[in-house]
Amino acid sequence: MTIAVSRLAAAVPAAARRPQVRIVIVGHVDHGKSTLVGRLLHETGSLPEGKFEMLKAVSARRGMPFEWSFLLDALQTERDQGITIDTTQIRFRTPSRDIVLIDAPGHAEFLRNMITGASQADAAVLIIDALEGVRDQTRRHGYLLHLLGVRQVAVVINKMDRVDFAKARFDEISADISAYLAEVGVTPTAIIPISARDGDGVAARTPAIAWYSGPTVVEALDALTPARPLDELALRLPVQAIYKFDDRRIIAGRIESGSLIAGDEIVIMPAGKIARIRSVESWPVTPLSTRQHAGRSVGITLDRELFLERGDIISHAQAPRDTRRLHARVFWLHEAPLKAGQSLLVRIGTKDTRATVVAIQNAVDPGELSPIGTDQIARNHVGDIEIGLAQPVAADAYADNARTGRLVIEVNGRIAGGGLVLSVDAGERADVVDIVPVESALRPDERSARYRHAGAVVWLTGLPGAGKSTLARALERRLFSRGGSPILLDGDTLRAGLNSDLGFSPRDRAENIRRLAETAAHLARNGHIAIVAAVSPAAEDRAEARRIGDDLFREVYVATSAEVCESRDPKGHYAKARSGQLAGFTGIGQDYQPPARAELTIDTAERAVIAGVDDIERMLLDTGVLFTEVSDIAANI
Repeated sequence: MTIAVSRLAAAVPAAARRPQVRIVIVGHVDHGKSTLVGRLLHETGSLPEGKFEMLKAVSARRGMPFEWSFLLDALQTERDQGITIDTTQIRFRTPSRDIVLIDAPGHAEFLRNMITGASQADAAVLIIDALEGVRDQTRRHGYLLHLLGVRQVAVVINKMDRVDFAKARFDEISADISAYLAEVGVTPTAIIPISARDGDGVAARTPAIAWYSGPTVVEALDALTPARPLDELALRLPVQAIYKFDDRRIIAGRIESGSLIAGDEIVIMPAGKIARIRSVESWPVTPLSTRQHAGRSVGITLDRELFLERGDIISHAQAPRDTRRLHARVFWLHEAPLKAGQSLLVRIGTKDTRATVVAIQNAVDPGELSPIGTDQIARNHVGDIEIGLAQPVAADAYADNARTGRLVIEVNGRIAGGGLVLSVDAGERADVVDIVPVESALRPDERSARYRHAGAVVWLTGLPGAGKSTLARALERRLFSRGGSPILLDGDTLRAGLNSDLGFSPRDRAENIRRLAETAAHLARNGHIAIVAAVSPAAEDRAEARRIGDDLFREVYVATSAEVCESRDPKGHYAKARSGQLAGFTGIGQDYQPPARAELTIDTAERAVIAGVDDIERMLLDTGVLFTEVSDIAANI
């Protein structure tokens, strides 16, 4: 949520704008972050006209005393519970800086949002309640700022009115937090006594803090050093999507750093392909002839046909490293501890890839700063890990480029941690053999021109006996007759070979589907149509298969009823399940989770095989996989 509130900033032409500093404000819940932000807006004249009066009226209607935090706590649940649960961005001005202030949650349950806020910041304000002092959550936030590379930290000791503005109490807390931050390598730029509610120390030194001679909060913010302008860093344009428009293939994304213009020679990583920008596209004005800078979302076309995909990074000659191994420092949020050997999803920029934790080099409780071993990282703890990636990615060390040097970790579709890339290709050992993928000598467009179709994964799911394999075989014959290159991947067949080491536990089933999906996606990326026939009962496993296949994935739900399937019992699955001969088998469909968004649904009890294949063929035509005319082939090259 972004609140652009500064009337002064709106009046200043772009060419005259001063340095911008992005600041995250963090601290324990109820220590007064939102109140301080509201007060800062008031003191700097940044509140919209009538906002102050409106807030007072709202408070009166609710029968509550006026609170500055109401300005930011926009969600109804926040006002009811009295806590901030979302990050909020606020823009205002100090005498020499344009400030983007990020109010991040302090409650332990909302550390995920706090990581999101802090990961965008150049500096931080750490707020402490003068009565409560330094808490465990305060220490965690301080360590998290260190983890995310925030080195400029101004400490604000709030609610000094609750301790009668006692200098002794201020000195005690100041010494405590200074000692802690020094242990994690952070020296506070200022430590300021304030009362955010009454305004003491926010923009002026009042008589209540006459004993204090340091900067006010506004002065401390004004003295922070802006980050190096993103335009001065090397070009980094992560690919978000590729669109086909008229006769053009437009590569879309946001310029995270650097700049570009038509005619620039670029490098596409991790593959290392070289091309030149033919045009820079935008809507409604196109093409753009001026240089485009960091923060701008653009589309570009190239002077040659290259295969790109989401997650690739476009750069100039100073390219990011391509790697399958990262050394990272992570803050772990998941309930279950992170362990060596664990499989997870890693996101860097727009690139998602499966990964394995090769080693945990240390783990620390940020509340105590105590090492706790190297076998796992517990919830809300920090550790340095070595990660092996299933696919090569392009990445920078955080110290070189923060925009492409941060990572997010997901487990089962939820953010489980985040952190910094300390180095790429780190921790290589003599017993580790580097895996260097070799790209096919044939381009996808060459295969498309021959086969008259694009690559695709056609995933048939349904109960045993639903008719998946029958449909798959008939579809394979139909596509082959058209001159195409279909390849059948039957679930049972692969379980007899590639997946013969797997059983029927949830974990083994998930791995079975992952292997099927990776094999199918590899074939599809090389121009083939991979036809997968697999029960794949778990919606989560199929969702992972869709993620792996990405835009190549087409799901066909063979929705034949359990009664019909059991009456067919083509391979004896149901009978064996009832007799206990087939442990873990989904017998009568009670564990099968039907697809919620399949591209096509077919019931073989009501639809003949030939008609079902007709339906699949029509779906492939409608979604651009099969070509009917030469012009269709050209459009997909």
